[in-house]
This record gives sequence, C-alpha cells and structure tokens, in this order.
Amino acid sequence: MKLIKLLYLADREALARWGRPITTDNYVSMDKGPVLSHVLDRINEGPSPEEEPSYWAQHIASSGNYEVTLTDDPNGDLLSEAEDELLDAVFAAHGHLSRWKMVDFVHTLPEWHDPEGGAIRIDYADILRAFNKKPEEITAIVDELNSLARVDALCATR
Repeated sequence: MKLIKLLYLADREALARWGRPITTDNYVSMDKGPVLSHVLDRINEGPSPEEEPSYWAQHIASSGNYEVTLTDDPNGDLLSEAEDELLDAVFAAHGHLSRWKMVDFVHTLPEWHDPEGGAIRIDYADILRAFNKKPEEITAIVDELNSLARVDALCATR
C-alpha cells in the first residue's frame, strides 16, 4: 500500500513539474486513497504459472498481506536522473510515514474523492487542477499525453 502511494505521489509531482508522469499508469480513487491501477493489479494478481515470467515477476515478489519485495536488481537506467531525484525527494518527504498515516495524507489531496467502496478514475486534468495549472496549460498537457498514449497503443499492437 505504501509503495503505491509513494509512486502515486511521485507521478503526481512529475506531472505538475514536467507535464508528464513517470509511470503512465491509470489512477483511481479507492477507499484507502489514490492508487496506480496497473501496479495494484500486478501486486494483487501475482505471477501466472502458465505464462513466461514478466519483467515485474522477475524482480518483484508479493509476500502476502499487500506487501512486495524486490527480489532482483533490475540493473538498468530506465529512469532519467531527474526521475531518480524526484523519487528520492518524494521518499524523503513521505517515506517515514506508516501506511496508515500515508492513507490519511493522500485523503487530503484535492483530486481524491471517496469512492464509497468502489473506484473513481482520476484524470490528469484533476491532478493538474490541484496544482492550480491554467486551463489552457491543462488542455495542452492532456492533449499531448493522449497523443503519446495513442502512439504507444499503435506501436504495441504490431
């Protein structure tokens, strides 16, 4: 739970600073705060015995009770230096919080809405409004991110 909250906070901050998140995951408000949808799915589903181990499964294992463990160093430069620094800053600011204090904190974020047992999508625009971005800036960022997502989808199907 804490990992997902920290990743959400990092993505949120990256979006506000650079107009793009780190993970490009989908965000949803859930009872315990905002989550990265695909990361939560990976944690909850665990590895599939019928499939080749995914990159995730090769490096991260679920240890039960919504806990994960890094099992192998990914040994890569998949993140930029700026992204690494942002992750370090988010961890320095919030990593000391317990999971329940983290939940209390993310419940104060303006884009989070109580889903009352369900899930409510959090759009990029919701996050950008929380950072008081101007409407034209929000539109430009969201349009660019949507264009990049369409390109990624086209490339992934080939």
